[in-house]
Amino acid sequence: MSFNKLNNAFDELQDAVNDCQSDVTKFVEGNNSAGTRVRKAMQTVKSLAQDVRTEVQDQKNAQF
Repeated sequence: MSFNKLNNAFDELQDAVNDCQSDVTKFVEGNNSAGTRVRKAMQTVKSLAQDVRTEVQDQKNAQF
């Protein structure tokens, strides 16, 4: 049950990172607008990472 929730949250996190790869490349090549999109994506990644962290903690606490 919770295992599936953790997998889904982690998959979302990976997708968010993978989806912004092209914008990272564009920013490195000098496209400043892509940098804005990368920063926005990283804020989403931060939120999703917190969701994963919280779910891991919840599952750990439920075991004891």
